[in-house]
Amino acid sequence: MMISQLADGGLFEPRKIAAMLRTSSEEVAMTVGLGKDALQRRTRIRSDKTQRRLRELVEVLNKVQPRFGSDLMAYAWYRSEPLPGFDGWTAMRLVQDGKAQQVLDYIDAVDAGVFA
Repeated sequence: MMISQLADGGLFEPRKIAAMLRTSSEEVAMTVGLGKDALQRRTRIRSDKTQRRLRELVEVLNKVQPRFGSDLMAYAWYRSEPLPGFDGWTAMRLVQDGKAQQVLDYIDAVDAGVFA
């Protein structure tokens, strides 16, 4: 997922992210723990919280995309695969709860062979 393709004027653009993932902006909002209006109003799209959550989504997907070979498969993993050690929570649920760094740390640990 090329970050430059997902941004416009230095900000993540929800419609571009949704198009790349073949979903809607409302669905993207839900998967990062935001209300659908957060990605519909220009002022809300520019907010720090909205941009942080979109960045976290892109970071997680970029880290796992090489494993799955496509952005869509990485997105499916993000939404549906329970992560060991997180009480069956998915990466999506953890990001929604503001725990994206834990997801990124988990992916790094798996890549390092800690959970092999």
